[in-house]
Amino acid sequence: IVNVHADKDWYDNKTVKETDLSKGNLILVNKFNYLKNDFEPNEITDIDINYSYANNRTSKETNDAYIEMAKAAKKDNIILLVNSSYRTYERQEQIYKEFYYSKGISYADAYAARAGYSEHQTGLAIDIFTSGRSTTSDFEESDAFKWLSVNAHKYGFILRYPKDKEYLTGYNYESWHYRYLGIDTATKVYNSGLTYDEYYAYYLEK
Repeated sequence: IVNVHADKDWYDNKTVKETDLSKGNLILVNKFNYLKNDFEPNEITDIDINYSYANNRTSKETNDAYIEMAKAAKKDNIILLVNSSYRTYERQEQIYKEFYYSKGISYADAYAARAGYSEHQTGLAIDIFTSGRSTTSDFEESDAFKWLSVNAHKYGFILRYPKDKEYLTGYNYESWHYRYLGIDTATKVYNSGLTYDEYYAYYLEK
């Protein structure tokens, strides 16, 4: 808890800092590490609509890894569909405000990142749906989730906000939110059983 700063208040002005961009695909973006409003990832590309709903984009490396994963899943009769991906600072600000004004600050902070603090701005995060599931709330019950649980790391992805880890990540469990790290680091995080917040603090932070 101390290492990931979760003993502090989320978004604590005395604790937050700009994330270390030198980490590349391993950058940490959470409620204590932010991206500036003008940050834009390199090589943002459209995701093939055979494996995504329309108008979704990611970094090229994330996209290539995801397409490979989606094709492998399809061979096992699993359909993966990206529902949400790269968002600009301005789009995230809009989403957060919608939660804030409709549900209040506590709800907004549990289910949406404030602008600049969202992994979706990195171009490395994707929300995955599957066919026959109308909402994210029942994704955990799908065969797609079961497949991802044992295979995602093989393609460089981790489940970013695991169950019962809200006190470390700052977010409620999201069975659909996956973060690209690359195969090597994703496998290490998967095998460690740690959240990425913990792994970063222990092994990557200077």
